[in-house]
Amino acid sequence: MGIYSEYLDNLKGNFQAISDERKRQLQRISELRGGRDVLVFAADISKGNAPISIHYNDLLPFSDQLSNLSGNGLDLILETPGGQGEIAEDIVRLTREKYDDIAVIVPGCAKSAGTIIAMAANEILMEPISALGPIDAQLSWRGKFFSADALLEGMEKIKKEVEKTGTLNKAFIPVLQGISPGELQSAENALEFAKRLVTDWLARYKFQNWETHSSTGNPVTEEEKLTRANEIAARLCDHRHWLTHGRSIKLSDFLEMRLLVTDYSQNADLADAIRRYYTLLQMTFTTNIYKVFETPISQIYRFMGAQVPPPQANPQESRSATIEITCGQCKTTSRIQANFEPDHPIQEGSLPFPGDNRFACPGCGAVIDLSDARRQIEAQSKRAIVSS
Repeated sequence: MGIYSEYLDNLKGNFQAISDERKRQLQRISELRGGRDVLVFAADISKGNAPISIHYNDLLPFSDQLSNLSGNGLDLILETPGGQGEIAEDIVRLTREKYDDIAVIVPGCAKSAGTIIAMAANEILMEPISALGPIDAQLSWRGKFFSADALLEGMEKIKKEVEKTGTLNKAFIPVLQGISPGELQSAENALEFAKRLVTDWLARYKFQNWETHSSTGNPVTEEEKLTRANEIAARLCDHRHWLTHGRSIKLSDFLEMRLLVTDYSQNADLADAIRRYYTLLQMTFTTNIYKVFETPISQIYRFMGAQVPPPQANPQESRSATIEITCGQCKTTSRIQANFEPDHPIQEGSLPFPGDNRFACPGCGAVIDLSDARRQIEAQSKRAIVSS
């Protein structure tokens, strides 16, 4: 039986059971890795309508969870579509202020700025289905994102055509009118920023213990480390090679680049623990949670806000109010009663408003955050909801 099927049968979609088992697997990973600290920074990549990218507001929960750890080495489990390179730099600085030895574990995918973070690790752990991604900087123009490298390459082609023919193709005029010299400079700066970060981090951290050449036994110089780091950074930033920003870079690609990446699938126990944790993480994301920051002993969740209609007053409107919530997963509609007085009876067909604002859908078990609903009800009624 597969891991996913096993958990579906045994955990029955129970959110607390899934959370408890996640913690057990994180502790197991720590033990299998010699007692190293374990920190998770993960986003549900399928929830494109939520703010899943690496963003400034991730720094506070990330730092909060980091403060709960006190070991000598850190394993960072990373799952992200990418985001702001500057925030990736801040995350690396936060971890490097605390740890000299950092590994990044990628059970699924860590694209773009996630790859930048991975390149700052002393060790990168992946398996054949894992993926990093190109780090060609992305720019926004007229509501669309595109590669900075592709923009510069396109401008260079136009320049060469004009030099060759002596005329400008009229088809290029609308494009050129929409791009300023400042935007071209921003594209160059963004691309150079990513290259410099990766080059510096690879040479300083990934190649930290690279002392001799495996083929000759000769000592490795600092200049050679920088040269290799620059070659890898250039390849990762090369839009012409990868063609799309979402391209997956696999273990075999890093082997071709001559960048050492640990294949954790070769360690049966560790692979089982990581796969189990990753399966449980994906089961957690079947709720309206879209980001998880956690350690084996603590966690912070980010929820998508529930879409809540105005509360309906009950006949005894001073004592309770009701709302109807439709689950985004199974579309089950539930009627929830919020009481303003203790021991007020729950009407037939209604469910009590949860004291912790986390409502488990009776249809599928998905957890819906009712924090916004509580604020809305209490603001309109000018009374506090009490636990039934």
